Amino acid sequence: MAAVALPPDLAVYDRDFQHGYRMVNERFADALAPLVEPDDLIWIHDYHLIPLGRELRRRGFTNRIGFFLHVPWPAAQVFVNLPEHRDLVQALFAYDLLGFQIQDYLQAFEDYVVSQAAGRRTEEGLLSAFDRSVETGVFPIGIDAPEFARLARTQTARSSRERLIGATAGRRLIVGVDRLDYSKGMEERFLGFERFLADHAELRSQVLMLQVAPVSREQVLAYQEIRSRLDALSGRINGEYSDVDWTPLRYVNKSYRRDELAGIYAASCVGLVTPLRDGMNLVAKEYIAAQDPEDPGVLILSRFTGAARELDAALLVNPNSREEVADALRRALTMDHAERTARWLALYDVVSRNDVQAWRDSFVARLMATSRLPIAA
Repeated sequence: MAAVALPPDLAVYDRDFQHGYRMVNERFADALAPLVEPDDLIWIHDYHLIPLGRELRRRGFTNRIGFFLHVPWPAAQVFVNLPEHRDLVQALFAYDLLGFQIQDYLQAFEDYVVSQAAGRRTEEGLLSAFDRSVETGVFPIGIDAPEFARLARTQTARSSRERLIGATAGRRLIVGVDRLDYSKGMEERFLGFERFLADHAELRSQVLMLQVAPVSREQVLAYQEIRSRLDALSGRINGEYSDVDWTPLRYVNKSYRRDELAGIYAASCVGLVTPLRDGMNLVAKEYIAAQDPEDPGVLILSRFTGAARELDAALLVNPNSREEVADALRRALTMDHAERTARWLALYDVVSRNDVQAWRDSFVARLMATSRLPIAA
């Protein structure tokens, strides 16, 4: 599977940011320290708190401490763009166990350690650098599938579903749900849908696309620019293809409750989940859990998500290719009931087995089994 890297020029470099990052982790460690008992396991999550384990070690804690990265670990040639990249990686060697979503991200981390920090894999399978060794593992995160399926059957979800089905006027619904973010590939998604409308005139009037995109980071210029481009692009598509009784694309900058989202997923015939890069993507798993087993929708999924490793019964696409997205939409909308059901059964089996409890239990069990290694400040 090819990897996709977001352009480094979207990053803003400022030494004060690094100082603030360190200060937050130091204060977090100070606040946590009085609460930790000698036999406690400590599990720290995501890039915001990478230095926290090291700060706890500096305060004398010898507990088993694990770290899980929810986002992709970038390729070494991308990661070295960070001014303090080596210090970040060294901080990770204060942990006993490092967890990644998929093998690709773990391999990218190992490649950096070997190529940039003179590290190596030991005979025991540990990753060694900076005079310390750490265990690593792959732990793909999941959802509470039965709970989300239950949400899809609640009165709120049913009302949301019925309202949406009524608003489509008998047309088949394509749905995308993402926070407004440059990594989610919504511009590329809109362009793929536009290509579908251009290539398949016979299907145009039969479909309606709904994109739910709650606004995030409104004060950041890059996000303001994304919103402006999406506003313009949705207006162009609707101006080109709308009729007096039909508008092909509905673009909504609004948040919905989880039970309302479950109803939206259940109302759709196609789930269009096409980020340019994503650590896992739980929207894809929620979409599967919300489907009616008697008449399930079809999941179209970006190849560049962690979820694509597990959900290979979805229609996998390169989100940068308008043609691939358009072709997948045509295939999904014309897929027969038997194939839709077979694909959904395979997908739901994965989502229900690799759920959030399995993720939690596998990481905690591995952390408990780690050896207490020499501590380096």
